[in-house]
Amino acid sequence: MPDTLPPPELFTDRLVLRALSLDDADAIQRTFAQWEVVRFLADKVPWPYPADGARQFLQNAALPAMRRGTQWHWSVRTRAQPDQLIGVVSLMDDEPGNNRGFWLDPAHQGRGYMTEASAAVTAYWFDVLGKPVLRAPKAIANTASRRISESSGMRLVGTEERGFVCGRHPAEIWEITREEWLAQQDAARRA
Repeated sequence: MPDTLPPPELFTDRLVLRALSLDDADAIQRTFAQWEVVRFLADKVPWPYPADGARQFLQNAALPAMRRGTQWHWSVRTRAQPDQLIGVVSLMDDEPGNNRGFWLDPAHQGRGYMTEASAAVTAYWFDVLGKPVLRAPKAIANTASRRISESSGMRLVGTEERGFVCGRHPAEIWEITREEWLAQQDAARRA
């Protein structure tokens, strides 16, 4: 199977989303290895985070999945400082029930950046990739992530227990269909 091209840059009012590359390893390593960032991520993330964790993730997981066309990963950067990686937002088509994930440097949380980034990649999922449904699981205790799902029109479709870096906890499964998302976009244009 030939390599798939990396996803294009995406732009929001305040952000630039660039396809992850191996050049991002050092910035990810510095920012990602914080408890506030990883505690509600899936328990497949090693903790304590190894000194070469970001490079290993890029080389062995993210970049190969991007080349296969089964995952799309972007660095999150502000337009004001486009050379500074402040987070990552991802889409996955190879993990049933988990299609979108993200993390953001705590120093940049609470400003709506991940809401913007999530909206941009959700549009890519439905408009460009033509996927029928987007699902996002999250720890019930992760209220900030829940607010992003709620504000983007997703609905709660189930609960289950899942493993997170911080342990096993109840999780919520949020979902929006392509039809729901298109209707939401149409209503926003008419408003």
